[in-house]
Amino acid sequence: MNDVATHAGVSLGTVSNVLNRPSQVRPELIARVRSSIAELGFSRNNAARSLAAGHSRTVGFVMVDLTNSYFVDMARGAEEVLREAEMFLVLANSDIKESTQIDYLDHFTQEQAAGILLTPVGGHLDGMEHARSHGRPVVIVDNDPHQTDSCSVSTDNVQSGFLAAQHLIDIGRKRLAFAGGPRSYPAIADRLAGARAAVDKAEGVTLEYIGSDEVQAPQGLVIGHDLAERDRRSLPDGIIAAADLLALGLLQGLISRSNIRFPDDLALIACDDNRSAYDSLVPISTVELPGVEMGRASAQLLLEEIRSPDQHTHRRVILEPRLVARESTIGRPRMGAERDVARPA
Repeated sequence: MNDVATHAGVSLGTVSNVLNRPSQVRPELIARVRSSIAELGFSRNNAARSLAAGHSRTVGFVMVDLTNSYFVDMARGAEEVLREAEMFLVLANSDIKESTQIDYLDHFTQEQAAGILLTPVGGHLDGMEHARSHGRPVVIVDNDPHQTDSCSVSTDNVQSGFLAAQHLIDIGRKRLAFAGGPRSYPAIADRLAGARAAVDKAEGVTLEYIGSDEVQAPQGLVIGHDLAERDRRSLPDGIIAAADLLALGLLQGLISRSNIRFPDDLALIACDDNRSAYDSLVPISTVELPGVEMGRASAQLLLEEIRSPDQHTHRRVILEPRLVARESTIGRPRMGAERDVARPA
């Protein structure tokens, strides 16, 4: 850095600011320093810098499923906030495996990440306390653990399930089913509870639960095949899928083995607004969970704790979902556009 400062004709502090706080340096000085860096072939040692500072400018994000656009939206929102703070976001995919979640939490701890965002597998927080005990702030995303030793950002999943069931009831469906997911997953349990609350308020409406080990498309395909084998009289006329990917598999399973029509014979709605839902053969109605907003909020909470750990107070942030009706419940719109449906009072 001394060599760069001498070559560029600036102070050592200016070089440091260009590397660490470029927003505090005039553009012409940034250009001069970066030109000297390029000419001298300088590359700073981030490992040494992190060791000296006790943390880096990197934030790790341990995501539960990188193939789900819902979680990618969270990453986009978090990245927006962190880039403004001149920090970097590094993604890790736990691939719905608790052991992999623990491995990545340990990795970011060993690499002295400034902080970690975590979407926990099935609500399990394994590995988080180890990271926190080594000085790594952790914000829990897409889960509300009702604890006070870390911040969390989640969606109101009870309201999500309520909105989905109420939409089916409002369009005249009576035999409802909640399909997918183990009830041990907090988000699934909350969505199911919300659906039951809506059904309990409606006269003559029933709710069946059809479980699965996960909420991916393959599990939905199996449920769809099983439903296709039923007699029409025992088939639900409205289904709430625990997640959009499961709904996509379920729809494909039913269409491939039956002549069931959506929504004439069966109305289908899901939760989370994965992009696959509206790219499917029949665009799937969904309760949109605000992934980008969740990412932004979680990154802001993490930055607060990183910058002022002694003054920081842990908070729970719960965001509201939004119902989006598409062809799988309302038929093909005349203008080819999806419709937002306001939440009932």
